[in-house]
Amino acid sequence: MKEEPIVTHTGDVPRMDDRQFEQLFKAYYNPLFAYAYTIVHDEALAEEIVQTVFLRLWEKREAIAIQVSWKAYLYKAIYHESLNSRKRWHLHQLYVQGQGEPVGVTDSTDGRELEARLEEALRQLPEKCRTVFQLSRFEELKYQEIADRLQISIKTVEAHMGKALKVLRVQLADFLVSLAFLLINLFKL
Repeated sequence: MKEEPIVTHTGDVPRMDDRQFEQLFKAYYNPLFAYAYTIVHDEALAEEIVQTVFLRLWEKREAIAIQVSWKAYLYKAIYHESLNSRKRWHLHQLYVQGQGEPVGVTDSTDGRELEARLEEALRQLPEKCRTVFQLSRFEELKYQEIADRLQISIKTVEAHMGKALKVLRVQLADFLVSLAFLLINLFKL
């Protein structure tokens, strides 16, 4: 008995039915698992990646419009999900190695020094530039909101932010990684 060919979807089929999805799953699960494993080197994670990709495919089956073959689409999705998983794992490992604190800020002395350097760098900025930076980063206002509040154009806000970030990058170069983790954790609180 000859098997039916796997559905080839090029955007002309309005939605994938259960049978077509099952065909794709059965045909590509093992090769996709092997491919994910070559990237992440962990069986459980590779399995999770493949399941995540198929779950997303199922959830978006009505809206998805594949312009290439399913095989190409699935392999590309596995590739991107694998890289994202590796990145998340790496960040998690950095966090764990820091024993629950951002890497580079392992004790309160480093944190205080970083805060002092940040405050000093902010004081060196021109007043308007400092205000724009603080409104953007600490009050989380959008550029349009900052422009409205300060009665300046969005281009001026962009220019001030560019200048502030450039000065801070230079002033805090040795603390840049620690600063990123500190700001991320501040926004999580």
